Amino acid sequence: MQPSRLAAIVALLGLGLGVATDPATAQRRDRVPRIGYLVVSPLAPTPSTERQAFLDGLRELGYVDGRNIVIEYRAANWNRDLLPTLAPELVASKVDVIVAVPGANDAASAATKTIPIVIPGAGGAPVESGVIESLARPGGNITGTTGGSAGLAGKKLHLLQEALPRLSRVAVLWNPPSASAPIEWAEIRRAAGELGLSPVSLEVWDPADVSDALARLEQRRPDALYVTTSALTTAYRPILVDFARKHRIPTMFGRIEDVEAGGLMAYSADLPHQFREAARYVDRILKGAKPADLPMSQPSRFEFAVNLGTARALGLALPPAFLLRATRVIE
Repeated sequence: MQPSRLAAIVALLGLGLGVATDPATAQRRDRVPRIGYLVVSPLAPTPSTERQAFLDGLRELGYVDGRNIVIEYRAANWNRDLLPTLAPELVASKVDVIVAVPGANDAASAATKTIPIVIPGAGGAPVESGVIESLARPGGNITGTTGGSAGLAGKKLHLLQEALPRLSRVAVLWNPPSASAPIEWAEIRRAAGELGLSPVSLEVWDPADVSDALARLEQRRPDALYVTTSALTTAYRPILVDFARKHRIPTMFGRIEDVEAGGLMAYSADLPHQFREAARYVDRILKGAKPADLPMSQPSRFEFAVNLGTARALGLALPPAFLLRATRVIE
């Protein structure tokens, strides 16, 4: 072999070896993606239905925590004041994407404008509340799925009216600091007017307001109680459910878990499905897509749950045709 040709081959091999053994390049190639998961509620040893759906969605796409991805969890344990500390911790840990469960998305957004944020089941109206620029082109670093809670207010009131033909006064327990709550309250008032119902506002700004709200409920005796979904109302769900059953007040909640815990009814987007979809957003982002270009999807699947045991405890005889419309009937 001619010396010049041999030298060229050696040079090429040397370049190849240099690229393969460059520490920075090797680190980028071998680095395991890191996903931040920020949630208001506690993290139980057994994943919640939604978190399990997210993990299942990742697994379907080939991701397994501890094997080819790492999930960094941060939970506020119902203390929202911890979120402004927890979100920056995820940023400092250099995660590639943050999954911010509704209620934690504001803290995640405040902590970073560069790391992609995926919100599964964003509450209320994310465009009107300023979370994103538009559903088709979110802009910024946030995307995900919407829960559409405000848009479901009319449906929830209509279902209450079907179950309770004499329905007139509906107490509405809502948490104004929750991003979607003012939008949902406005929608409740609009829908109630169309249905000939009188909504009664029970604002709970913090835990100290809950006992006062319950005292007002006991005094005013509404025909039904509509509970909006927020971190605060979810934390006090056992107390709200027990109070309503004790005082024989039919309830409408926003999550199926509320009915499993003893609430009468709930109508909501299929949240487990939305968390599974969130895994697909994470996958696309890890493969190079930008949140600004990923349309935020609206719910296409809904759940309507009824607790028959609670209905019996309240002395309600729900029409069979009404029960047939439920996707879940809990005995």
